[in-house]
Amino acid sequence: MKRGLESFTSEQVAALRIVIAFLFLAPLLVKHYKVNLKKNWKGLVIMGVFGNLIPAFLFTKAETGISSALAGMLNALTPIFAILVGLFVFKSTVSRNQVIGVVIGSLGALLLVSFDKSNSQSNNNIWFALMVAGATLCYAISVNGIKKYLTDVNSITASVWSFTIIGSTTLVFPIVKNLIFAKTNELNLWQDIFYRLNANPQAWENLAFVSILAIIGSAISVILFNILIKNSNAIFASSCTYLIPVVAVIWGTIDGEEVVFAQFIAILIILSGIWLINKKSNSKEIKTNSN
Repeated sequence: MKRGLESFTSEQVAALRIVIAFLFLAPLLVKHYKVNLKKNWKGLVIMGVFGNLIPAFLFTKAETGISSALAGMLNALTPIFAILVGLFVFKSTVSRNQVIGVVIGSLGALLLVSFDKSNSQSNNNIWFALMVAGATLCYAISVNGIKKYLTDVNSITASVWSFTIIGSTTLVFPIVKNLIFAKTNELNLWQDIFYRLNANPQAWENLAFVSILAIIGSAISVILFNILIKNSNAIFASSCTYLIPVVAVIWGTIDGEEVVFAQFIAILIILSGIWLINKKSNSKEIKTNSN
């Protein structure tokens, strides 16, 4: 995202991410075109809009005002929101172990980032931080929606169709918006992207990074994430967001950044929380009244 933002606006990076992921998955429609849209449309829309479209725009906008470290920490809100959304919206049940595991994992993520020496004053911008929090809430809605509405749909099929819905919309919307609301001499989002590519040679390199983000960070990862959700549960699947700050520390070490011993302790705390979330327990389940 940050490499893409060197040449494009946050809206352009997000739109490129969605459309490139859609174009990458589109050929798979030849094999995965069969889906019961009448039955599964709700799950596909929830997965596409809340799991990919809205977070893509919120995260790229947030990256213009806060550090990646803070964004990584706020990702730990996803399993907490997954429990709350599942409990109060989808009327699902959660065990005490899962609640305790979420708390432990959140504490570990907080400790991990609190020792990150890359933090800056920009982290104090509450509005950008709230954008990331909003994105994690969207993720929580998505994982619960997938578990409820798409358990009988092939993971690749679901991913292809959800990106077809949001990708085609993202591709056409800026053009239609420009025709209806903008001045005739004003460039729409896609025209401006092509202009930047022609005017700035570095933009092609930044586009390559956005393509990696779209193909690996969206298209492929969404398929794998859907498989994980179907073979476990929404709480455990969303707890994988705890690994984001862990991976950030690993990459930072490879890149020569300073990593303190306390961060490795925090990683162990995070992993213990994930283990507890996935641990089978006979403890009393927590649920809301479905009436």
